[in-house]
Amino acid sequence: MTPRTALVPATLLGATALLLTGCTAAPSGADRADDRPDTTAPDGARIVVTYDGGLLTLDQDLRVVADDPIDGFTRVNPAGDGRHVLVTVPSGFRVLDTAADPALTDAVFPADTGGHAVVHGDTTALFADGTGDVTVFEHDDLDGDRLPETRTTTSEAAHHGVAIQLEDGTLLTTVGTEASRSGVRALDEDGTETARSESCPNVHGEGAVEDEVAVFGCTDGALVFRDGTFTKIDAPTTYGRTGNLFTTESSPIAVGDYNDDPDSEGYLLDQVALIDTATDEYRVADLPEGVGFTFRDLARGPGDEAVVLGSDGALHTMDEQTGELLASYPVIDAWQGPAEWQDAHPALKVVGDVAYVTDPAERKVHAVDLTTGAVRTSSDVLPGVPNEIAVA
Repeated sequence: MTPRTALVPATLLGATALLLTGCTAAPSGADRADDRPDTTAPDGARIVVTYDGGLLTLDQDLRVVADDPIDGFTRVNPAGDGRHVLVTVPSGFRVLDTAADPALTDAVFPADTGGHAVVHGDTTALFADGTGDVTVFEHDDLDGDRLPETRTTTSEAAHHGVAIQLEDGTLLTTVGTEASRSGVRALDEDGTETARSESCPNVHGEGAVEDEVAVFGCTDGALVFRDGTFTKIDAPTTYGRTGNLFTTESSPIAVGDYNDDPDSEGYLLDQVALIDTATDEYRVADLPEGVGFTFRDLARGPGDEAVVLGSDGALHTMDEQTGELLASYPVIDAWQGPAEWQDAHPALKVVGDVAYVTDPAERKVHAVDLTTGAVRTSSDVLPGVPNEIAVA
């Protein structure tokens, strides 16, 4: 089936009250948007944090510079240009401008049940779960409340999905229905399907590693797209679910969460997947005994290492090739996993050599130097309990 592909100007829509934009499974690494760590110092970084009833913008010193009221739970994702953040609203992805005078604009990328936002190269891909539509735009063309030209591609059926556009224009988008997801298809710039694989049950989580190789998580391994062809890397166990992937452009290895128990309860996991696309090896590394993490607590460090915010309150760095524990840095008090994935619990984002850690128990955000483990700075007590976090 050839999808409808159209180039249209994005529409400006009025701001509306925010409702829950849910995710039936733990959200993927796409939610964090950019899948490549920035190796520069985060000078001038703006940190956006949600809380029940509001949306905070913090400066690089973790001082609150804006507090926008918003109802209910919402998601936030960097738009990819280093300035804007996308906020899910009932009408789509609303643009937050974090420039000198931060403002939640009236500009909205339309989407029915907006889900994942994935940044790669010069483009950002937005997925609408309610229709299966994929909206792609060049993020550097986003300017304040003026939206850039977009390209819209339809899916065969609405589903909780994700898409990523490679630098050669290939669009990779998931295949599924409201009941299940089975794989990924590749479309060229004209919208013509060039490849497909339906050997990735419950596909969730995506990223692009070294040499423009794309990786997707499955319940039994990982699906890899390389040089126009899909291949499967099996997990070491019959059931081995990876739902969130974290990648860099300088390493062939995708790092993900790992769950080998289909009957497990709760959201805490204690194993990390190391998927080597150069050798087609799938390794699993254990966290220290008794330490867990959730989908919000995994990232990549400045040397491509895996960084995990553990339930013991420490940041743990691991070699991405061997899984060897490199260092552990205490940051916050020990914490327990959430009852529901939307519930506030500690979250991690890494920019360059700085790890931003939310501390719901203390209602703070901490900036940690990953080269020393020292806390560079901490915010004052925030107006609400921090939940989602994005760094622009």
